[in-house]
Amino acid sequence: MAHDSLVAQEPVPGCYSCEHNVQAALRPHERIYDDGLWRVTHSFNSTWLGWLVLVLRRHARSVGELTSDEAAVFGWLVPALSRALEAELQVPKAYVLFLAEQEGFDHLHVHVIARPPEYARGIKVFQLIQRPSDEWVTAADMDELAERIGPRLVARK
Repeated sequence: MAHDSLVAQEPVPGCYSCEHNVQAALRPHERIYDDGLWRVTHSFNSTWLGWLVLVLRRHARSVGELTSDEAAVFGWLVPALSRALEAELQVPKAYVLFLAEQEGFDHLHVHVIARPPEYARGIKVFQLIQRPSDEWVTAADMDELAERIGPRLVARK
């Protein structure tokens, strides 16, 4: 499928997303969906199962920089991820967040998060990615969720 944004681009040094986008061997939870424009991964540092991240394959810093192809995929992928999380994790909704302000993480990436327990709702959700690594969701659990969600994300033609 030809996309209007597929241009040769070197990864931006120090950009976490760029560095991971070029890795050849990604675990299932790091490639829940990948169409060459967007990649969906489970957050590596979350204590909450169902913290997904849409990562633009090329380096951009603003939603306003999306091409028409990227925007079209984004437009169906966000609700599809929300529906998948709601169904698989039995939550009533998912949060959708785009900030990209932390150093090394200004690459366009959008969080789609299964609604957390009451203690972490609203802006308190960020508590779930500020915990020690021994509390993070295991790679095996993230991979298992990825296997369940992946088939629900069929690209629109």
